[in-house]
Amino acid sequence: MTMKRDVFITEVALRDGSHVVSHQFTVDQVVQVAKALDEAGVPYIEISHGDGLAGSSLQYGFSHTNELELIEAAISVCNQAKISVLLLPGIGTMNDLKEAANLGAKMARIATHVTEADVSAQHIGLAKKLGMETVGFLMMAHSAPVEKLVEQAKLMESYGADVVYVVDSAGALLPHEVRERISALKNALQIEVGFHGHNNLSLAMANTLVAIEEGATRIDGSVRCMGAGAGNTQTEVLVAVLDRLGIQTGIDLYKIMDLAEEIVAPILPAPQEITRDSLILGYAGVYSSFLLHSQKAAKKFGIDSRDILIELGKRKVVGGQEDMIVDVAKELVKKAATVNN
Repeated sequence: MTMKRDVFITEVALRDGSHVVSHQFTVDQVVQVAKALDEAGVPYIEISHGDGLAGSSLQYGFSHTNELELIEAAISVCNQAKISVLLLPGIGTMNDLKEAANLGAKMARIATHVTEADVSAQHIGLAKKLGMETVGFLMMAHSAPVEKLVEQAKLMESYGADVVYVVDSAGALLPHEVRERISALKNALQIEVGFHGHNNLSLAMANTLVAIEEGATRIDGSVRCMGAGAGNTQTEVLVAVLDRLGIQTGIDLYKIMDLAEEIVAPILPAPQEITRDSLILGYAGVYSSFLLHSQKAAKKFGIDSRDILIELGKRKVVGGQEDMIVDVAKELVKKAATVNN
């Protein structure tokens, strides 16, 4: 029997949440979480390094376990959920996508900076050829005008994407800005529209609800808020809220609550909350996955991590420029020394 769903939720704790544990997920952890999500009725579960397929590296952080092993393990315990993978062209390759598809991944989300959709053409085309459900993922959506977002989304649609997402990577969008963006895409595209939020300004839930009001049918959530920065829209809370609104997700509320409390909470190094650093991410409009890298640099150079993040925001850095964090930290130390002398 096919479950009726008004909104399709993709659970990202095993991908976006990888940032929280410095990419140290074990096979056992992934199996436990994926099995419970599957039993709760979650339709899509995303599994990759936090920075997508092949993200395990010195620049982004090495994984504890090869992500292909994690993907294969999750697929082996899921009866109804489809496994999704994230790929950032330039980090992941066409071959990485083929390997994931061969293991049984059913959805590919091809992520680019909001102004760089053109680099996704080959990967979207390959994913479609491999028979995968294909999603265009426009990151840092706050950093471009609505007209540019629409232009880039139309490119992804033309390449064959089944869905295009507005991705609030920095958790910087305000509700009226989400409304403008989702509404514009709904009017311009013939395909489904999705939304991925971060909670750095405590607006993930509000922004998600606005996105749904404007017609977004694909929504990302993270159990126990397990995601970069202050985390994502909290899946179990979202399911409860949508149930109250009469919007069907097909997810069992008690089961998703139980797995959040009993399986995911113990994995978290600390409860997800809006700290001063994650708040600055949203305020300055900085990529959420830069948080831990900035904290490490601040500790190493003896400066305030907020100063690093504010400077990164001024420079409008994007995903893939993590190497600039150390450069900025060094410059701030040098500047401080000059002032003091």
